Amino acid sequence: MRYFTAIIHQDENSAYGLTFPDLPGCFAAADDWDGIPLAATEALDLWFEDEADFVPASLEAIRKRADVAEAIAAGAVLMPVPYIPADTAMERVNISMERGLLRAIDELAKSRKMTRSSFLASAARRELVGV
Repeated sequence: MRYFTAIIHQDENSAYGLTFPDLPGCFAAADDWDGIPLAATEALDLWFEDEADFVPASLEAIRKRADVAEAIAAGAVLMPVPYIPADTAMERVNISMERGLLRAIDELAKSRKMTRSSFLASAARRELVGV
Protein backbone atom coordinates (compact mmCIF):
# COMPACT_ATOMS: atom_id res chain seq x y z
CA MET A 1 0.00 0.00 0.00
CA ARG A 2 1.25 3.43 -0.91
CA TYR A 3 0.15 6.92 0.07
CA PHE A 4 -0.47 9.72 -2.41
CA THR A 5 -0.79 13.24 -1.09
CA ALA A 6 -4.00 15.06 -1.98
CA ILE A 7 -4.52 18.80 -1.84
CA ILE A 8 -8.01 19.40 -0.51
CA HIS A 9 -9.69 22.74 -0.95
CA GLN A 10 -13.18 24.11 -0.65
CA ASP A 11 -14.58 27.34 -1.93
CA GLU A 12 -17.44 28.82 0.05
CA ASN A 13 -20.70 26.88 -0.43
CA SER A 14 -19.14 24.25 -2.70
CA ALA A 15 -17.98 20.66 -2.64
CA TYR A 16 -14.47 19.70 -1.56
CA GLY A 17 -12.04 19.55 -4.45
CA LEU A 18 -9.09 17.15 -4.48
CA THR A 19 -6.00 17.22 -6.64
CA PHE A 20 -2.86 15.11 -6.49
CA PRO A 21 0.40 16.99 -7.11
CA ASP A 22 2.14 13.77 -8.19
CA LEU A 23 -0.56 12.88 -10.70
CA PRO A 24 -1.28 15.52 -13.35
CA GLY A 25 -4.96 15.51 -14.27
CA CYS A 26 -6.02 13.36 -11.32
CA PHE A 27 -8.80 15.12 -9.43
CA ALA A 28 -12.00 14.42 -7.54
CA ALA A 29 -14.79 16.13 -5.66
CA ALA A 30 -16.73 15.20 -2.53
CA ASP A 31 -19.90 16.75 -1.19
CA ASP A 32 -18.70 16.47 2.41
CA TRP A 33 -15.53 15.67 4.36
CA ASP A 34 -16.59 12.07 4.97
CA GLY A 35 -16.88 11.48 1.23
CA ILE A 36 -13.27 12.39 0.54
CA PRO A 37 -11.71 8.90 0.99
CA LEU A 38 -14.09 7.26 -1.48
CA ALA A 39 -13.74 10.09 -4.02
CA ALA A 40 -9.95 9.97 -3.72
CA THR A 41 -9.80 6.18 -4.15
CA GLU A 42 -12.04 6.32 -7.23
CA ALA A 43 -9.91 9.08 -8.75
CA LEU A 44 -6.71 7.10 -8.15
CA ASP A 45 -8.25 3.93 -9.63
CA LEU A 46 -9.27 5.83 -12.76
CA TRP A 47 -5.92 7.58 -13.12
CA PHE A 48 -3.93 4.36 -12.85
CA GLU A 49 -6.08 2.65 -15.50
CA ASP A 50 -4.17 4.64 -18.14
CA GLU A 51 -0.90 5.45 -16.40
CA ALA A 52 2.13 3.46 -15.33
CA ASP A 53 2.55 2.62 -11.67
CA PHE A 54 5.16 4.61 -9.76
CA VAL A 55 6.32 5.53 -6.27
CA PRO A 56 4.71 8.72 -4.92
CA ALA A 57 6.78 11.66 -3.73
CA SER A 58 7.24 12.05 0.01
CA LEU A 59 5.05 14.47 1.94
CA GLU A 60 8.13 16.63 2.56
CA ALA A 61 8.88 16.83 -1.16
CA ILE A 62 5.26 17.73 -1.90
CA ARG A 63 5.28 20.50 0.73
CA LYS A 64 8.35 22.10 -0.90
CA ARG A 65 6.55 22.62 -4.21
CA ALA A 66 5.61 26.24 -4.93
CA ASP A 67 2.13 25.34 -6.23
CA VAL A 68 1.41 23.34 -3.09
CA ALA A 69 2.62 26.11 -0.79
CA GLU A 70 0.40 28.54 -2.68
CA ALA A 71 -2.63 26.26 -2.27
CA ILE A 72 -1.97 25.86 1.46
CA ALA A 73 -1.63 29.63 1.85
CA ALA A 74 -5.05 29.93 0.20
CA GLY A 75 -6.59 27.58 2.79
CA ALA A 76 -6.09 24.12 1.30
CA VAL A 77 -4.95 21.18 3.40
CA LEU A 78 -2.85 18.16 2.56
CA MET A 79 -4.10 14.64 3.19
CA PRO A 80 -2.23 11.37 2.70
CA VAL A 81 -4.51 9.00 0.79
CA PRO A 82 -3.81 5.27 1.14
CA TYR A 83 -4.00 3.45 -2.18
CA ILE A 84 -4.09 -0.24 -2.92
CA PRO A 85 -3.49 -0.79 -6.65
CA ALA A 86 -6.28 -2.67 -8.38
CA ASP A 87 -5.22 -6.28 -8.96
CA THR A 88 -8.09 -8.60 -9.72
CA ALA A 89 -6.00 -11.77 -9.66
CA MET A 90 -7.33 -14.00 -6.92
CA GLU A 91 -5.07 -15.75 -4.44
CA ARG A 92 -6.17 -18.49 -2.08
CA VAL A 93 -5.11 -18.02 1.55
CA ASN A 94 -5.52 -19.98 4.75
CA ILE A 95 -6.47 -18.05 7.90
CA SER A 96 -7.46 -18.96 11.44
CA MET A 97 -9.97 -17.14 13.66
CA GLU A 98 -12.38 -17.71 16.49
CA ARG A 99 -15.26 -20.00 15.54
CA GLY A 100 -17.89 -17.57 16.86
CA LEU A 101 -16.43 -14.74 14.80
CA LEU A 102 -16.40 -16.94 11.70
CA ARG A 103 -20.07 -17.84 12.23
CA ALA A 104 -20.98 -14.17 12.60
CA ILE A 105 -19.06 -13.33 9.40
CA ASP A 106 -20.80 -16.11 7.48
CA GLU A 107 -24.22 -15.04 8.73
CA LEU A 108 -23.72 -11.39 7.82
CA ALA A 109 -22.11 -12.23 4.47
CA LYS A 110 -25.06 -14.45 3.60
CA SER A 111 -27.55 -11.73 4.55
CA ARG A 112 -25.72 -9.37 2.16
CA LYS A 113 -25.58 -12.01 -0.59
CA MET A 114 -21.78 -12.12 -0.37
CA THR A 115 -19.32 -14.94 -0.07
CA ARG A 116 -17.14 -15.21 3.01
CA SER A 117 -14.14 -14.25 0.89
CA SER A 118 -15.74 -11.16 -0.60
CA PHE A 119 -16.97 -10.06 2.83
CA LEU A 120 -13.51 -10.44 4.38
CA ALA A 121 -11.87 -8.63 1.46
CA SER A 122 -14.38 -5.79 1.70
CA ALA A 123 -13.90 -5.48 5.47
CA ALA A 124 -10.11 -5.50 5.08
CA ARG A 125 -10.22 -2.81 2.38
CA ARG A 126 -12.46 -0.64 4.54
CA GLU A 127 -10.06 -1.02 7.46
CA LEU A 128 -6.99 -0.27 5.32
CA VAL A 129 -8.21 2.66 3.24
CA GLY A 130 -11.47 3.75 4.83
CA VAL A 131 -13.77 2.92 1.93
